[in-house]
Amino acid sequence: MLKWALIFLVVSLIAGALGFTGVASGAKTIAKILFALFLLVFVILVLLAWGAGELIF
Repeated sequence: MLKWALIFLVVSLIAGALGFTGVASGAKTIAKILFALFLLVFVILVLLAWGAGELIF
């Protein structure tokens, strides 16, 4: 999921540099949503690992 967020971020940056503002804003929105989902899943998995006693710091 993080990989796709980074891909859409790069697409957004390239499209913005070339002047395709519609494509750039769409790709930016998708990248933000994917990154938020990635963070949410990451936090949930860390909490589950901590609750199971498998998280070692």
